Amino acid sequence: MPTPDPATAAPSDEPALLRIEGPIATITLNRPDAFNSINLAIAKKLEQFGAEVEANDDIRVLVIEGEGRAFSAGGDLQTIGAAAEADTIAPVVGELLKHYHAFIETVRRMPKIVLSSVHGSAAGAGMGLAFVTDLCISADTARFTPAYAKIGVSPDGGSTVGMVGTVGTRRSLQIFLAEDSFTAQQAYDWGLVARVVPAVELKAATRELAHRLAQNPPAAIAGTKSLIYQAAVTPTRQQLDAEEAKIIDAMHTEDFRAAVKKFTSKSK
Repeated sequence: MPTPDPATAAPSDEPALLRIEGPIATITLNRPDAFNSINLAIAKKLEQFGAEVEANDDIRVLVIEGEGRAFSAGGDLQTIGAAAEADTIAPVVGELLKHYHAFIETVRRMPKIVLSSVHGSAAGAGMGLAFVTDLCISADTARFTPAYAKIGVSPDGGSTVGMVGTVGTRRSLQIFLAEDSFTAQQAYDWGLVARVVPAVELKAATRELAHRLAQNPPAAIAGTKSLIYQAAVTPTRQQLDAEEAKIIDAMHTEDFRAAVKKFTSKSK
């Protein structure tokens, strides 16, 4: 892969890094000593990077990965524990989630495919992040740990947003309340993971899948993502109208004209 432009990468001591290579952007969670747990600093950086990626029309795919031995251990319990001791849970956790949830909203809204690349542990909000993305590719050795019920809390960080729409209510209740952890293969069987690969092949397989996704024209990506997410909550007639509007918009693009011209010339 080409060497990243220094202008698109943050210093290595930043809590998260952004790299842009052509149509693919990569956000790396960069708190390896804390297993990429999410504190206020990383939440603010993710919100910033999410906005930058959403506004960049040249980007078609966003990859989210973790540095070190884990994807993400979830919320930073050092921060949260200190807030509990000081009786400042509401302002501290509220401020953290304000920025982190803004990032999750951007992930779901942006007209680009967001791909999580998971290795090691994805726990709590880290598990939520893995599954709130549009697609997830996982190392075969990865483990997913709900974690919330064990510490007496309910899910946050988009965990129910990504989970329920994929596996349904009963499986979601099972995962959050009756599973200590589960494997990448189980996540694949439940439809939460799109592809499971050997751990040593994860980076290469992620790059390959990201490039495959980036081959889709922007209008196809944006229209498909929008329609898929609204389908479950939209009346049939309204969904059909949305499909009509999206496909007509896409048919006005040069990508469509070129593809049709190529197809029809082959059939002659």
